[in-house]
Amino acid sequence: MLPINRVKQALKAGQPVYGTMLVESASTAYVMMLAHAGYDFVFIDMEHGVYDLGAVAEMIRVARLTGLTPLVRIPDLAYDLVARTLDAGAMGVMLPRVETVEQAQTLVRYAKYPPEGVRGAAAGRGHTDYRGVAPCDLVRHMNEHTLIILQIEREAAVQRIDDLFAVPGVDAGLIGPFDLTISLGAESVTAPEVESAIARVLGAAQRAGIACGIHSSDPQQAAIWRERGMTLIMSGSDAQFFSAGARQALAAMRHSIA
Repeated sequence: MLPINRVKQALKAGQPVYGTMLVESASTAYVMMLAHAGYDFVFIDMEHGVYDLGAVAEMIRVARLTGLTPLVRIPDLAYDLVARTLDAGAMGVMLPRVETVEQAQTLVRYAKYPPEGVRGAAAGRGHTDYRGVAPCDLVRHMNEHTLIILQIEREAAVQRIDDLFAVPGVDAGLIGPFDLTISLGAESVTAPEVESAIARVLGAAQRAGIACGIHSSDPQQAAIWRERGMTLIMSGSDAQFFSAGARQALAAMRHSIA
């Protein structure tokens, strides 16, 4: 039996899910650590991360084996990036820098099998855990369980947000507050105009009946937006966790000697 996408199911039920992002380490041990820590999902970052598809496929395989839902942020809107990532076993893809309805529609078409899209079919690969599967079962399962996310991080996207979230097949919008802050010309991610834009995106998602989330470097800020109704909650990255842990350990050692 093909595995269900528990994160997508939870989001459809209005339940919060929690994750983080991998940007530097290609070690599958980090994937296992996140699974054992209790995370629901991990984003493997191909936009700003250091990974090629081979490394991404290895991390996806371990995530699937440990019950951690693997999602990938692709670097750009290209068919091969979407299809090969999903064939490797990713249970969802996120497109950064979304600004237009056409981008959203194209992402859905690339990610879905006919008749909903144009994705080419292959079985016995990572997305089927290397099992054979009947064509009708493959299409039905993958079209139902693949999570399609738009990353909202530009002012133009905020201005068109209702139209973007009305695109059939879009499951969620995830806000990138750092880029959104830059796009708005604001001073900080907590500036009033940034918070107003984030609230506008959240409202549009609620009207459209899709999930809304945020990726914040500050887990307390992420928790605030969870309390306001967001359900796709992300904070930090492997690089941030290592840097913070290293600083804390060094400070503790210096303090104990003083």
